[in-house]
Amino acid sequence: MNSSAQYYAVILMNLRFTQGDMAAVNLTEPEFADTVENNTIVLLDFWAEWCGPCKAYGPVYDRVSEEFPDVVFGKIDTEAEPQLAQAFNIRSIPTTIAFKDGIGVFMQPGALPEDALRDLVTKLGTLDMDEVRAEIKAQEEAAESDD
Repeated sequence: MNSSAQYYAVILMNLRFTQGDMAAVNLTEPEFADTVENNTIVLLDFWAEWCGPCKAYGPVYDRVSEEFPDVVFGKIDTEAEPQLAQAFNIRSIPTTIAFKDGIGVFMQPGALPEDALRDLVTKLGTLDMDEVRAEIKAQEEAAESDD
């Protein structure tokens, strides 16, 4: 193998390792919209350093994130990003929120058990977004007719 082929082989090995071992990432307000809009499935963990349940949930969230390299697992520090916490009306932490195709489809305060978090990610993968969009449209139309 010549030196340029070895170079590209090393890059490909590193790329494959990086993509296959995706861990949770810290998200800030400037990157939030781009992350939600440009990824199929995004989970968010709203947390704070002083929060005991958050510290217990963090390792669970990180472990599950490594099992699903195609899913973005974002962590939002409510102390550093109060505008995001306020936008989602976060009243209790940790809180887990899930988006699929840019649409919020799940919100649960409290730490999820590891199996429940894993199950959530699996179900998000099979969620029919055409049905979700149709339900949203029906609810919007019903709200308009009530006015």
